[in-house]
Amino acid sequence: MIDVRVKTGISDWIVCAALEGSSEVEIVDGMCQRLANADIPLVRATVATNLLDPTFDARIVRWIRGQGASEEAVSLTNDAQGNENFVRSPFYYLIENRESYLRRRLDASYRRGEFPLLDGFQDEGVTDFAAFTQKVGENMLLGQGEGMASSWATDAPAGFSEPQIEILAGIMPSLTLACMLRITNRVARTLITTYLGRDAAERVLAGNIVRGRAQAIRAVVWYSDLIGFTRISDTVSPDVVLALLNDYAEAQVEEIEAHGGHVLKFIGDGMLAIFPDDDTKRACKRALDAAANLRRRIAALNERRQAAGLAVTDTHLALHVGELLYGNLGSPRRLDFTVLGSAVNMAARMEALCGSLDQKVIVSAAFAEAAGEAQSLLVSLGRYAMKGIARPEELFTLDAGTELGS
Repeated sequence: MIDVRVKTGISDWIVCAALEGSSEVEIVDGMCQRLANADIPLVRATVATNLLDPTFDARIVRWIRGQGASEEAVSLTNDAQGNENFVRSPFYYLIENRESYLRRRLDASYRRGEFPLLDGFQDEGVTDFAAFTQKVGENMLLGQGEGMASSWATDAPAGFSEPQIEILAGIMPSLTLACMLRITNRVARTLITTYLGRDAAERVLAGNIVRGRAQAIRAVVWYSDLIGFTRISDTVSPDVVLALLNDYAEAQVEEIEAHGGHVLKFIGDGMLAIFPDDDTKRACKRALDAAANLRRRIAALNERRQAAGLAVTDTHLALHVGELLYGNLGSPRRLDFTVLGSAVNMAARMEALCGSLDQKVIVSAAFAEAAGEAQSLLVSLGRYAMKGIARPEELFTLDAGTELGS
């Protein structure tokens, strides 16, 4: 008979561990240790769940006796070998056949060739294998997954006993609930960070979700746009346009974030970012380094695209520094976390002058003054009137003979 106390005790521990904030690795590791203490001779166990993530498709936690638990993220790639391995796996069989349980005794009666994974396990001395799937309601799901899958293997001579299989099946609801709780938390943080940026996401997750709640900050404003984008988009197909936008956006985002900046918004083919720092001089230097590195990065990107016969472009960039309101704007139920202030308008007006001044990068007098020693790397372009700006402003650009970046 099944020992109900074992199943209940392990299930309760799983739930408590999840509520205390334990990771999936810690939960699986602790669970397998408790199963072993209950004389269930596991040699390995796997827990797999889908992810709603821009770069990863699934997360696997694998426990091996003597090694403990570790996790592996499955990338969103078209890896032919990886896809073939999955298609020939027990998990795929369960999902495709909409079954919740599969068991194979890996003894003399086992028919090799059905699942290559199990053939390998048999070669390693595994005697019994069981896999389960646990579905959850559609209103509990994020993404295309249907729940969770787990597998269990033993090298005990007689394999798993029926009561042991019942215990493994019995802890599935608690294990699924615990993993879904952790995954939902992980997915929420990933999605908010992906769409808002790391700094804004941290503020939102910390509770800053009230309309009109904003913090006064002083920061460098980065406002950029692609050159000739309308002309390019009129001459190539939408999928080519999207690929081009992604290439140049990736170059900018990675340089901005590598230098401590935060991308707040994509505005068509344009981008708004900030470099906040208590030390404005340091923020200016980081923004200049990012701008200089971007120049080199775009040159390399254009070389690769030209070699592939693809359209190329470049960026116009304005850098300004000023006072901003950083927080929530919108209606009570539809908010945007962004920056407001005349400094944003100033940067946008400066960027609009890049074409007529034949400059890739323009910075304001306020930026030049705040940049400290880095001001020596700038040259004046003269004073210019800009729409919506009260008086003509002196503008600067990077001295072509200087070396910046890191």
